[in-house]
Amino acid sequence: MAKQERALRTREALIKSAATVFDRDGFSVASLSAISSLAGVSNGALHFHFTSKAALAASVEDAAADRLNRLIGVHEDTGGNALQLLVDTSHDLARRLADDVVLRAGFELSRQQVRVGSRDLHHEWHQWVEGTLKRAKGEGVLSAVSPEAAAASVVAATTGFEVLGMHDPRWLSDRTITRFWQLLLPRLAAASALGDVEAAGSRTSVPASVPRGARPPRATETVRTVGAPGKDRGGTAP
Repeated sequence: MAKQERALRTREALIKSAATVFDRDGFSVASLSAISSLAGVSNGALHFHFTSKAALAASVEDAAADRLNRLIGVHEDTGGNALQLLVDTSHDLARRLADDVVLRAGFELSRQQVRVGSRDLHHEWHQWVEGTLKRAKGEGVLSAVSPEAAAASVVAATTGFEVLGMHDPRWLSDRTITRFWQLLLPRLAAASALGDVEAAGSRTSVPASVPRGARPPRATETVRTVGAPGKDRGGTAP
């Protein structure tokens, strides 16, 4: 049992190290020696668990997909409408992309399609977003827009934030995601439901730094921007 646990820990360390090196250097440049060194194991130990760099990439993608599935399921039983569920999950996805190198590397590997049979995490995210918007339509909280068209816009924006966040983490901030929903929700939500959807996320998705009693701004409220429009402390993120 102890040997199996040790082998599992080594495998998990290699997956995280591979994700870190892929995220830092890119798949094509990443070397197995750099991955094994970062994990603190020998090249022989790496090859015992993974036959190739492609096999490591597949495991990073699978681990990222598992994280994505857990993330999109965390709010399913918290109540509220499907539109709020989508807003909350998009906030959580941005936070995890900023903090979790395995999830971030998995999305990047999916985008690059570095091997035959690569998982497409963007497609999995798109399917979930579209399904959630169809639920919102059935609940009567979606406006006259089609779930398919709305999903295309949401996925394009959220995956765009992911790419931009690789160079400037402010693109994955709560402020950026909130401003996106403040812009989109008046067009997306039925008039009767707009006041019930929190653009900054419901209480269950508010970051720990925000007091639990504080209410995030609604979609109809504005966020006061300090400094020049479109600028934040000299950056270009919204």
